[in-house]
Amino acid sequence: MYRDLREVLVPGAGVEDTGAALSRVIAPVVAHDALRLVVMNPSLGVGATALGFWHGYGPDLGRELMTVASRGANYPQLARLARQNVPVLVADRRCRASAYDRLLARYGVGEELCLVLRDSRGVWGLLGLLRAAGGRPFDIDDTHRSAAVGPPLIAAVRGYVTTGPIAPTDRGLPPGMLVVDAEGKIAAMTPQARQRQALMAQQQGAPDWLIAYCYASLSFEAREHARDPRRRYARVCTPSIVHGEWTAIDAQPLGDDGDVAIVIQRATGELLVPAFCDWYGITTREQQVVQHLQDGTAPKQIARLLDLSVHTVNDHLRAIFRKTGASGRDELMAALTA
Repeated sequence: MYRDLREVLVPGAGVEDTGAALSRVIAPVVAHDALRLVVMNPSLGVGATALGFWHGYGPDLGRELMTVASRGANYPQLARLARQNVPVLVADRRCRASAYDRLLARYGVGEELCLVLRDSRGVWGLLGLLRAAGGRPFDIDDTHRSAAVGPPLIAAVRGYVTTGPIAPTDRGLPPGMLVVDAEGKIAAMTPQARQRQALMAQQQGAPDWLIAYCYASLSFEAREHARDPRRRYARVCTPSIVHGEWTAIDAQPLGDDGDVAIVIQRATGELLVPAFCDWYGITTREQQVVQHLQDGTAPKQIARLLDLSVHTVNDHLRAIFRKTGASGRDELMAALTA
Protein backbone atom coordinates (compact mmCIF):
# COMPACT_ATOMS: atom_id res chain seq x y z
CA MET A 1 0.00 0.00 0.00
CA TYR A 2 2.77 2.44 0.90
CA ARG A 3 4.63 1.79 -2.35
CA ASP A 4 1.48 2.26 -4.45
CA LEU A 5 0.58 5.48 -2.63
CA ARG A 6 4.08 6.89 -3.07
CA GLU A 7 3.97 6.19 -6.78
CA VAL A 8 0.87 8.36 -7.27
CA LEU A 9 1.94 11.20 -4.97
CA VAL A 10 3.96 13.04 -7.60
CA PRO A 11 5.32 16.57 -7.03
CA GLY A 12 3.81 18.99 -9.53
CA ALA A 13 0.66 16.95 -10.14
CA GLY A 14 -2.62 18.78 -9.52
CA VAL A 15 -4.91 18.50 -6.51
CA GLU A 16 -7.65 16.73 -8.47
CA ASP A 17 -5.37 14.48 -10.57
CA THR A 18 -3.58 13.33 -7.42
CA GLY A 19 -6.90 12.80 -5.66
CA ALA A 20 -8.07 10.57 -8.52
CA ALA A 21 -4.84 8.57 -8.37
CA LEU A 22 -5.13 8.13 -4.59
CA SER A 23 -8.72 6.99 -5.06
CA ARG A 24 -7.64 4.26 -7.49
CA VAL A 25 -5.12 2.92 -4.97
CA ILE A 26 -7.52 2.92 -2.02
CA ALA A 27 -10.63 1.67 -3.89
CA PRO A 28 -9.65 -2.04 -3.77
CA VAL A 29 -9.37 -1.74 0.02
CA VAL A 30 -12.53 0.33 0.61
CA ALA A 31 -14.83 0.90 -2.36
CA HIS A 32 -16.01 4.51 -2.72
CA ASP A 33 -17.29 7.04 -5.25
CA ALA A 34 -15.27 10.09 -4.16
CA LEU A 35 -12.25 10.90 -2.00
CA ARG A 36 -10.86 13.87 -0.12
CA LEU A 37 -7.61 14.02 1.82
CA VAL A 38 -6.83 17.08 3.94
CA VAL A 39 -3.45 17.30 5.67
CA MET A 40 -2.40 19.18 8.83
CA ASN A 41 0.75 19.80 10.90
CA PRO A 42 0.57 17.64 14.07
CA SER A 43 2.58 20.17 16.10
CA LEU A 44 0.04 22.92 15.36
CA GLY A 45 -2.99 20.87 16.44
CA VAL A 46 -6.34 20.21 14.76
CA GLY A 47 -7.33 23.10 12.55
CA ALA A 48 -6.77 24.66 9.15
CA THR A 49 -5.06 22.41 6.62
CA ALA A 50 -1.61 22.63 5.04
CA LEU A 51 -2.51 20.88 1.78
CA GLY A 52 -5.20 18.61 0.34
CA PHE A 53 -6.36 16.43 -2.53
CA TRP A 54 -9.87 15.98 -3.90
CA HIS A 55 -11.60 13.62 -6.32
CA GLY A 56 -15.25 13.21 -7.24
CA TYR A 57 -16.86 15.57 -4.74
CA GLY A 58 -17.45 18.25 -7.35
CA PRO A 59 -16.76 21.95 -6.85
CA ASP A 60 -20.20 22.79 -5.41
CA LEU A 61 -20.17 20.11 -2.71
CA GLY A 62 -16.46 20.68 -2.09
CA ARG A 63 -16.97 24.41 -1.67
CA GLU A 64 -19.87 23.93 0.77
CA LEU A 65 -18.03 21.28 2.78
CA MET A 66 -15.10 23.65 3.08
CA THR A 67 -17.42 26.45 4.13
CA VAL A 68 -18.76 24.26 6.94
CA ALA A 69 -15.20 23.32 7.91
CA SER A 70 -14.00 26.91 7.74
CA ARG A 71 -16.46 27.78 10.51
CA GLY A 72 -14.84 25.20 12.75
CA ALA A 73 -17.63 22.61 12.52
CA ASN A 74 -15.20 19.80 11.72
CA TYR A 75 -12.60 20.55 14.39
CA PRO A 76 -14.42 19.13 17.46
CA GLN A 77 -15.29 16.02 15.44
CA LEU A 78 -11.66 15.52 14.41
CA ALA A 79 -10.45 15.96 17.97
CA ARG A 80 -13.06 13.49 19.24
CA LEU A 81 -12.24 10.89 16.59
CA ALA A 82 -8.52 11.24 17.30
CA ARG A 83 -9.14 9.99 20.85
CA GLN A 84 -10.99 6.84 19.73
CA ASN A 85 -9.31 3.42 19.47
CA VAL A 86 -10.44 3.23 15.85
CA PRO A 87 -10.59 6.87 14.65
CA VAL A 88 -13.31 6.37 12.04
CA LEU A 89 -16.79 7.85 11.71
CA VAL A 90 -19.51 7.12 9.18
CA ALA A 91 -21.90 9.97 8.45
CA ASP A 92 -25.01 7.81 8.15
CA ARG A 93 -27.72 8.74 5.66
CA ARG A 94 -30.36 7.47 8.11
CA CYS A 95 -29.43 10.09 10.72
CA ARG A 96 -29.09 13.62 9.31
CA ALA A 97 -29.10 15.63 12.50
CA SER A 98 -26.29 18.09 11.86
CA ALA A 99 -25.84 20.79 9.23
CA TYR A 100 -22.96 18.71 7.86
CA ASP A 101 -25.14 15.62 7.38
CA ARG A 102 -28.01 17.65 5.89
CA LEU A 103 -25.53 19.12 3.43
CA LEU A 104 -24.43 15.66 2.29
CA ALA A 105 -28.05 14.60 1.87
CA ARG A 106 -28.81 17.66 -0.25
CA TYR A 107 -26.09 16.65 -2.72
CA GLY A 108 -27.28 13.05 -3.03
CA VAL A 109 -24.60 11.56 -0.80
CA GLY A 110 -25.44 8.27 0.85
CA GLU A 111 -22.65 8.18 3.40
CA GLU A 112 -19.19 9.57 4.02
CA LEU A 113 -16.65 7.54 5.94
CA CYS A 114 -14.15 9.79 7.74
CA LEU A 115 -10.81 8.52 9.00
CA VAL A 116 -8.59 10.71 11.16
CA LEU A 117 -4.95 10.23 10.21
CA ARG A 118 -2.97 10.11 13.42
CA ASP A 119 0.16 8.63 14.93
CA SER A 120 2.34 9.26 17.97
CA ARG A 121 3.09 12.82 16.77
CA GLY A 122 -0.60 13.78 16.62
CA VAL A 123 -3.23 14.39 13.93
CA TRP A 124 -2.02 14.57 10.32
CA GLY A 125 -5.44 15.19 8.78
CA LEU A 126 -8.59 13.53 7.52
CA LEU A 127 -9.36 10.99 4.79
CA GLY A 128 -12.97 11.15 3.58
CA LEU A 129 -14.48 8.40 1.40
CA LEU A 130 -17.93 9.03 -0.03
CA ARG A 131 -20.63 6.71 -1.38
CA ALA A 132 -23.51 8.10 -3.38
CA ALA A 133 -27.16 7.67 -2.37
CA GLY A 134 -28.43 4.24 -3.35
CA GLY A 135 -25.06 2.60 -2.88
CA ARG A 136 -24.10 -0.02 -0.31
CA PRO A 137 -23.70 1.50 3.15
CA PHE A 138 -20.28 1.36 4.79
CA ASP A 139 -20.08 -1.54 7.26
CA ILE A 140 -17.80 -2.53 10.13
CA ASP A 141 -15.37 -4.28 7.78
CA ASP A 142 -15.05 -1.08 5.74
CA THR A 143 -14.31 0.80 8.95
CA HIS A 144 -11.48 -1.51 9.97
CA ARG A 145 -10.03 -1.71 6.45
CA SER A 146 -10.02 2.07 6.20
CA ALA A 147 -8.18 2.34 9.53
CA ALA A 148 -5.43 0.10 8.09
CA VAL A 149 -4.92 2.65 5.31
CA GLY A 150 -3.89 5.32 7.83
CA PRO A 151 -0.25 4.41 8.61
CA PRO A 152 0.90 3.86 5.00
CA LEU A 153 -0.97 6.98 3.88
CA ILE A 154 0.72 9.14 6.53
CA ALA A 155 4.11 7.71 5.55
CA ALA A 156 3.44 8.27 1.85
CA VAL A 157 2.34 11.90 2.33
CA ARG A 158 5.43 12.54 4.45
CA GLY A 159 7.60 11.10 1.69
CA TYR A 160 5.83 13.29 -0.85
CA VAL A 161 6.40 16.45 1.20
CA THR A 162 10.06 15.75 1.94
CA THR A 163 11.00 14.93 -1.66
CA GLY A 164 13.76 17.17 -2.99
CA PRO A 165 16.32 19.47 -1.36
CA ILE A 166 15.59 20.79 2.13
CA ALA A 167 17.08 24.24 1.53
CA PRO A 168 15.37 26.78 -0.78
CA THR A 169 17.13 27.21 -4.09
CA ASP A 170 16.26 30.90 -4.58
CA ARG A 171 15.40 34.02 -2.59
CA GLY A 172 11.68 33.39 -2.81
CA LEU A 173 8.84 35.88 -2.76
CA PRO A 174 8.39 38.86 -0.43
CA PRO A 175 5.73 38.64 2.30
CA GLY A 176 2.14 39.27 1.26
CA MET A 177 -1.04 40.19 3.13
CA LEU A 178 -4.75 39.86 2.52
CA VAL A 179 -7.89 40.75 4.47
CA VAL A 180 -10.80 38.36 4.98
CA ASP A 181 -14.14 39.85 5.99
CA ALA A 182 -16.68 38.54 8.51
CA GLU A 183 -18.34 36.40 5.81
CA GLY A 184 -15.10 34.64 4.96
CA LYS A 185 -14.63 36.51 1.69
CA ILE A 186 -11.35 38.06 0.57
CA ALA A 187 -11.86 41.82 0.84
CA ALA A 188 -8.36 43.01 -0.14
CA MET A 189 -5.06 41.52 -1.21
CA THR A 190 -1.58 42.92 -1.80
CA PRO A 191 0.16 42.18 -5.12
CA GLN A 192 2.66 40.00 -3.24
CA ALA A 193 -0.14 37.88 -1.75
CA ARG A 194 -1.74 37.58 -5.19
CA GLN A 195 1.59 36.41 -6.60
CA ARG A 196 1.91 33.77 -3.89
CA GLN A 197 -1.66 32.58 -4.49
CA ALA A 198 -0.95 32.26 -8.22
CA LEU A 199 2.16 30.22 -7.44
CA MET A 200 0.21 27.85 -5.20
CA ALA A 201 -2.45 27.40 -7.87
CA GLN A 202 0.26 26.70 -10.44
CA GLN A 203 2.32 24.26 -8.37
CA GLN A 204 -0.61 22.35 -6.88
CA GLY A 205 -3.30 22.89 -9.49
CA ALA A 206 -5.43 24.08 -6.58
CA PRO A 207 -8.89 25.42 -7.52
CA ASP A 208 -9.78 28.93 -6.38
CA TRP A 209 -12.50 27.73 -3.99
CA LEU A 210 -10.02 25.52 -2.14
CA ILE A 211 -7.51 28.33 -1.68
CA ALA A 212 -10.29 30.66 -0.50
CA TYR A 213 -11.38 28.02 2.02
CA CYS A 214 -7.92 27.92 3.57
CA TYR A 215 -8.07 31.66 4.21
CA ALA A 216 -11.64 31.50 5.53
CA SER A 217 -10.72 28.67 7.90
CA LEU A 218 -7.77 30.61 9.28
CA SER A 219 -9.90 33.72 9.74
CA PHE A 220 -12.41 31.71 11.79
CA GLU A 221 -9.62 30.37 13.99
CA ALA A 222 -8.20 33.87 14.47
CA ARG A 223 -11.55 35.16 15.76
CA GLU A 224 -11.96 32.15 18.06
CA HIS A 225 -8.43 32.60 19.45
CA ALA A 226 -9.14 36.30 20.09
CA ARG A 227 -12.25 35.33 22.07
CA ASP A 228 -10.49 32.54 23.94
CA PRO A 229 -6.65 32.51 23.98
CA ARG A 230 -6.75 28.84 24.98
CA ARG A 231 -7.96 28.00 21.49
CA ARG A 232 -5.47 27.13 18.77
CA TYR A 233 -3.47 30.06 17.40
CA ALA A 234 -4.39 30.65 13.76
CA ARG A 235 -1.29 29.52 11.89
CA VAL A 236 -0.49 27.09 9.09
CA CYS A 237 2.99 26.09 7.96
CA THR A 238 2.84 24.77 4.41
CA PRO A 239 5.66 22.61 3.03
CA SER A 240 7.87 23.77 0.18
CA ILE A 241 6.05 21.46 -2.20
CA VAL A 242 3.04 23.83 -1.98
CA HIS A 243 4.62 27.27 -2.40
CA GLY A 244 8.15 26.45 -3.52
CA GLU A 245 9.39 27.25 0.01
CA TRP A 246 8.27 26.53 3.56
CA THR A 247 5.60 29.14 4.16
CA ALA A 248 4.02 30.47 7.36
CA ILE A 249 0.46 31.79 7.09
CA ASP A 250 -0.71 33.69 10.20
CA ALA A 251 -4.09 35.31 10.87
CA GLN A 252 -5.09 38.00 13.38
CA PRO A 253 -8.29 40.05 13.77
CA LEU A 254 -8.03 43.69 12.75
CA GLY A 255 -10.72 44.88 15.12
CA ASP A 256 -14.26 44.14 16.25
CA ASP A 257 -15.92 44.22 12.82
CA GLY A 258 -14.85 40.67 11.88
CA ASP A 259 -12.09 41.55 9.43
CA VAL A 260 -8.97 39.39 9.73
CA ALA A 261 -5.49 40.13 8.36
CA ILE A 262 -3.59 37.14 6.98
CA VAL A 263 0.17 37.41 6.45
CA ILE A 264 1.96 34.99 4.12
CA GLN A 265 5.74 34.78 4.36
CA ARG A 266 8.66 32.41 4.19
CA ALA A 267 8.77 30.26 7.34
CA THR A 268 12.10 30.32 9.16
CA GLY A 269 13.42 29.74 12.66
CA GLU A 270 10.82 29.23 15.37
CA LEU A 271 7.98 29.44 12.84
CA LEU A 272 9.40 26.53 10.88
CA VAL A 273 11.11 24.14 13.28
CA PRO A 274 8.04 22.33 14.76
CA ALA A 275 6.46 21.63 11.34
CA PHE A 276 9.85 20.79 9.81
CA CYS A 277 10.48 18.25 12.58
CA ASP A 278 7.02 16.73 12.10
CA TRP A 279 7.54 16.05 8.42
CA TYR A 280 11.09 14.74 8.70
CA GLY A 281 10.36 12.52 11.70
CA ILE A 282 12.77 14.32 14.01
CA THR A 283 12.40 13.27 17.65
CA THR A 284 11.84 15.59 20.60
CA ARG A 285 15.48 15.32 21.71
CA GLU A 286 16.72 15.84 18.15
CA GLN A 287 14.50 18.92 17.89
CA GLN A 288 16.16 20.34 21.02
CA VAL A 289 19.53 19.88 19.33
CA VAL A 290 18.23 21.65 16.21
CA GLN A 291 16.94 24.57 18.25
CA HIS A 292 20.32 25.02 19.95
CA LEU A 293 22.08 24.83 16.58
CA GLN A 294 19.86 27.69 15.41
CA ASP A 295 21.23 29.82 18.23
CA GLY A 296 24.78 29.13 17.06
CA THR A 297 25.53 26.80 19.96
CA ALA A 298 28.45 24.40 19.44
CA PRO A 299 27.97 20.63 20.02
CA LYS A 300 30.05 20.72 23.24
CA GLN A 301 27.83 23.47 24.66
CA ILE A 302 24.68 21.62 23.52
CA ALA A 303 25.92 18.55 25.39
CA ARG A 304 26.28 20.57 28.61
CA LEU A 305 22.89 22.27 28.19
CA LEU A 306 21.07 18.98 27.57
CA ASP A 307 23.15 16.97 30.09
CA LEU A 308 24.38 14.64 27.35
CA SER A 309 27.76 13.46 26.18
CA VAL A 310 29.27 15.06 23.08
CA HIS A 311 29.19 11.61 21.48
CA THR A 312 25.40 11.43 22.00
CA VAL A 313 24.90 14.93 20.57
CA ASN A 314 26.90 13.95 17.49
CA ASP A 315 24.78 10.79 17.17
CA HIS A 316 21.67 13.00 17.19
CA LEU A 317 23.21 15.24 14.54
CA ARG A 318 23.99 12.26 12.31
CA ALA A 319 20.39 11.04 12.70
CA ILE A 320 19.05 14.51 11.78
CA PHE A 321 21.28 14.71 8.70
CA ARG A 322 20.20 11.22 7.63
CA LYS A 323 16.48 11.97 8.04
CA THR A 324 16.62 15.32 6.26
CA GLY A 325 19.23 14.52 3.63
CA ALA A 326 21.30 17.49 4.77
CA SER A 327 25.01 17.24 4.04
CA GLY A 328 25.87 18.94 7.32
CA ARG A 329 25.09 21.77 9.72
CA ASP A 330 25.47 24.49 7.09
CA GLU A 331 22.82 23.02 4.80
CA LEU A 332 20.48 22.28 7.69
CA MET A 333 20.74 25.84 8.98
CA ALA A 334 20.23 27.18 5.45
CA ALA A 335 16.94 25.27 5.32
CA LEU A 336 15.78 26.69 8.65
CA THR A 337 17.04 30.25 8.52
CA ALA A 338 17.33 31.27 4.83
